[in-house]
Order: sequence, then structure tokens, then C-alpha cells
Amino acid sequence: MSLREALATKQSNKCIENKEIATSQIIGTRNDKKELSGSLPAVRSSNNPELNFLSKSHKSVIILLGPTGVGKTGVSILLATALNTEIISADSMQTYRHMDIGTAKPSKKELKEVKHHLIDILSPHESFSAGMFKKMATEIIDVLHRKGKIPIVAGGTGLYIKTLTKGLFEGPGADWALRDELSKKEKSFGKGYLYQYLKEIDPASANKINPNDTRRIIRALEVSLKGRKTISEFQNLLTAPQDYNFIKIGLLRDRKELYAIIERRVDSMIEKGILQETEKLLKMNPHKIPLQALGYKEMQLYLDGLISFEDAVRLLKKRTKMYAKRQFTWFKKEPDINWVDVTGIMDAKEIFTKVLNQVESPVEK
Repeated sequence: MSLREALATKQSNKCIENKEIATSQIIGTRNDKKELSGSLPAVRSSNNPELNFLSKSHKSVIILLGPTGVGKTGVSILLATALNTEIISADSMQTYRHMDIGTAKPSKKELKEVKHHLIDILSPHESFSAGMFKKMATEIIDVLHRKGKIPIVAGGTGLYIKTLTKGLFEGPGADWALRDELSKKEKSFGKGYLYQYLKEIDPASANKINPNDTRRIIRALEVSLKGRKTISEFQNLLTAPQDYNFIKIGLLRDRKELYAIIERRVDSMIEKGILQETEKLLKMNPHKIPLQALGYKEMQLYLDGLISFEDAVRLLKKRTKMYAKRQFTWFKKEPDINWVDVTGIMDAKEIFTKVLNQVESPVEK
């Protein structure tokens, strides 16, 4: 059974359960959100075994993932509207207020249409982590389950999704002084110095990390130097994953098409004023984490007089494409993803229709 058929069956079953609801409220074209949510009410338990993926002990969680620019936002809103549910953002930078343009947050209209969680919850001077995400996301998921809703987790931060689905090891917290020291060593001794150091003290982790992924290399070294175990040893002590029925839907596109979308997105960010947004952000004494976000660090390079504005834009486009490639590589390692190729489809409704038709409902054995 496809996701479309399951939604249709759910709607039909709800009609039977609520005989007092007029047929005209259930069948027919819906032109506004109120009518749509009335025709597709919150998920309730059903005797239909084909709906187990929507009612498995009220523990189902839909995860919509994919690289930046692929089209997750529009589809997540349509899916949440159809299921009368809410969205939990799995984007590490959308948690910050005053960072709207560079993080491509949902528009005010979209945020009004569907309730979103973990967006605009932090001031720029605050820090956030995968562990904090898991704790907050789990609490929200449990609340939604108690309401009979199926939460949708949507975003492209692979670590957050992995933390939610597989658990999180209890390693030492961030030591920014140590991170700065390691970064200085990389600059002093040349690119690749830290990676070679990691190979010496934790070869297992080095084999899993891209030599160009400086951030993850520094974190692995930080854990090894501060903890009494290597990060690979900590990872073998993962906390137990949550007891949820995860339904993972991944969107993908042809690389050239995705890169063209990224180019247009960056141009749009420039037109909307990411430079001015960065200037305002820098006046807020921000934490180092938000300044790592794509867009802001490139604009800061320009504002600091290190590169021209044109070079900053070119660098942003290049880095965003590289980020999208890393996201896809990360997600390819995530098991049980229902991949939907949306190459050539730009309209969110058309993508949504393809997801409904293609994604099969996992039936409980």
C-alpha cells in the first residue's frame, strides 16, 4: 500500500467512526487549510492492518530528509497538513533567531499554516548540540503521540537525525579553547596535520571521517584528548535509540539540477539581504556555532575586508554545493530510507504526489 492509499483509507475509516460529520465535509475539493484539516483529521487507531505505519502503538515518526535545496520544506508542509500534524525542524541553524535568510527558514505564511518546533528557539549568543536536539525533539514527539498525531521530523542535519534514530554517546562537552588551539595548529602546520594526528591516536575514527572535514576531525580529537576513550570507543557505547517506528523519506535530485537550484537560492539570499542580516548578527555578540552557518561566514569574510563581495558570493555557492554533496553521502549511510527521485519536478504539490504514490507503507509483521 502506498502512502497515498494509506491516507485515503485513514480518511475513509475516520468517516465511519464519525458518522455525525457531514459527507460534504469529508469528500470534495478543499480550498483552505480549515477545510483540508477537517477532511484529513488527526490519526486515530484503526483496525486496518495496512495502517500500522500510522498507528503502531502511536509511536510512528515520519522523517523527511535530503540535501539542501532539494525541496523538503514544501513537501513537509503538505504532508503535515494532510496528516493534521506538526513539524519538528532538524536543521541545526534554524534554531537561531535573527538568522532567517541564510538558513532558508520556512516563510511566515508557511509557519502559520503548520506549527513548527525547534525554529527560532535560541538567541545567537547561545549554543546548541545534537544531545539537546534529541532531548527536545523526543519530548515534542511524545506530546504529539499522546495527542494521536504522527510527528514529522524534517531537515538536513544528518547528525541530528542519526542521534534521534540511533542514540547518542555520552562524550565530553565542547571545549572551545581546545578547539581554537587545534585550529591554530592546523593553520600553523598545514592542511592535513590534524587528520594525521587523528590517524595516530584514533585510526578507527580517521577511517570514517573525510580528511577535509576539519570540524569532525577536531571533535574526534577533542573527545580523545578530554575523555579517557577515543570517539570510536564512545560510539560503541551509544545510548539506546528511542522506541519509535521511523518512516524515513529521502528526496534526491540530479546533481547538476540541484547545483543550479543552489546557485539560484544563493542569488535570492543576496537579493533578500543576507549581507545586512550578517551585519546585524555580528552586533549581537554571537556564539561561534551560528557563525559557522553557510552564508554568514562568507559574508563576514567580506565585511572583514578579507575577500571581495563577488568572491564571497562565489565561495558561498561553492561551499553550499560541497555541503549538499556531504549531506547526500551522509544520508546514503542511513538505513531504511525510502528514496524518491524528484529530478525535473519543481512544484511542491507534484513532489508531494510522487512521494504519496511511491513510498510504501511499512506493515508491521
